[in-house]
Amino acid sequence: MSSRPIRAALLSVYHKDRLAPLVQVLRQHGVTLYSTGGTQKFLEDEGAEVTAVEDLTGFPEVFGGRVKTLHPKVFGGILHRRHDAGDLAEAEQHAIPPIDLVVVDLYPFEETVASGAEEQDVIEKIDIGGISLLRAAAKNYRDVLVVSSRDQYAAITELLTVKNGSTDLEDRRHYAAAAFAATSHYDTEIAKYFAPGAALNEELGMKNEELGAENSSFLIPHSSLSGASTPLRYGENPHQAGTFYGDLTALFDQLHGKQLSYNNLVDVDAAVALMAEFTNGEPACAILKHTNACGVAQAATLREAYLNALSCDPTSAFGGVIIVNQEVDAATAAELNQLFFEVLIAPGYAAEALPVLQSKKNRILLTQKPVEFPAKQVKTLLNGIIEQDADRQTESADDFRVVSQSAPTAEETEALVFAGKICKHTKSNTIVLARAGQLLASGVGQTSRVDALRQAIEKARAFGFDLHGAVMASDAFFPFPDCVEIAGAAGIRAVVQPGGSIKDADSIRAADELGMAMVLTGVRHFKH
Repeated sequence: MSSRPIRAALLSVYHKDRLAPLVQVLRQHGVTLYSTGGTQKFLEDEGAEVTAVEDLTGFPEVFGGRVKTLHPKVFGGILHRRHDAGDLAEAEQHAIPPIDLVVVDLYPFEETVASGAEEQDVIEKIDIGGISLLRAAAKNYRDVLVVSSRDQYAAITELLTVKNGSTDLEDRRHYAAAAFAATSHYDTEIAKYFAPGAALNEELGMKNEELGAENSSFLIPHSSLSGASTPLRYGENPHQAGTFYGDLTALFDQLHGKQLSYNNLVDVDAAVALMAEFTNGEPACAILKHTNACGVAQAATLREAYLNALSCDPTSAFGGVIIVNQEVDAATAAELNQLFFEVLIAPGYAAEALPVLQSKKNRILLTQKPVEFPAKQVKTLLNGIIEQDADRQTESADDFRVVSQSAPTAEETEALVFAGKICKHTKSNTIVLARAGQLLASGVGQTSRVDALRQAIEKARAFGFDLHGAVMASDAFFPFPDCVEIAGAAGIRAVVQPGGSIKDADSIRAADELGMAMVLTGVRHFKH
């Protein structure tokens, strides 16, 4: 039977935050709850009726709580096979009730190590019972649902709500995989503590060169999949499974809304990277759709920056991800509340702004924390991975080399810097059209630069922008002068591009003939 109702659950968690909504759903479906220690107290404080594990086993916690759940009545309840007549008979013989859901949040071993705690304190944070419960539940995924991280609580709550307290085999297998990933990571961190660095490689015999070419699929560095694993509702599309590896709580506090989806996370990543370019203190807002900015603006107030960003392309902004670099005030919140959007990211929210934004129940509100992002980017490819340095170079006016007869004005220079920042974070081939402080339009992901430019011009005109006096940024050089000629005819007055084509002179000559300013940076910003 694929679909199974949850009738009994065992909860044993270190962190209690985010657990209450899941407990509420379990209570609504009449689920019998088993628990221990602090988790039991938390559940009872939530108004739940709880059976203590020691009442189930007839054996008390011993050795200062080191042994609580390690008992045949617990593991038998998890591991016995519901389709096996022999298992069912044994369970009945020994009065072992079935446990259909196991929720475990492991002791914070990594955090304890990172805090510089004494060895005895670190040792006490090695979870034994929790790891065993996760492995048992994951092994018997055909009958049992396992929850291995507090990052999964929201998704599980939604799953049980939608499926009326039951789960499908596909659901259980998906979360079993996440549980084994969590236990694997946990055990690896413990092994690293006992045998750090090169010693660990020697002990485990895991040097890449010893694995051989035939095992190249195992060469993904563990650091690229570090942290907790959070199963997502699905991947890019509903027929694709998806999982996030990492610690979102280190990056954001989620104040409201549903669980972040795979596509949300991809767009949030792009939004955070783009907004990192705007750190000069002037209010800025960016609206993204499918990782590309459809609106970006800086202004004297955050409300004005948002409205200017929205005016770039209000059609694409519908259902997008919005990020700002200032605390959201009441005036900005009132404007934002008129738009349907998926996610809003801000460094903070004014007290009077938050209730307005929380009026839509599924709207995701994130508070971004200061964080240092990895210097390397890793991507799976073919039967392996590729790695590169993150693109952390952004050009300022000091990096511009004027190659045309006319130099850009101060306002044009400001606009070129602004356009270059957006261009760097837009899918290639790309062209960005802008004025100082406002994106006008961009052509994204085109197979030719001419197509990207024509797309940008058409979009700008469709939303009522006059391009006369605007500037243009290109992520790579112009192989021919046609883009410069088309831009000049549309009213563009200044261009920034990396240069490097054997026909740079043709593009420069075209700019001079049209009275345009052109600057080169020497830095290409492809984004595939």
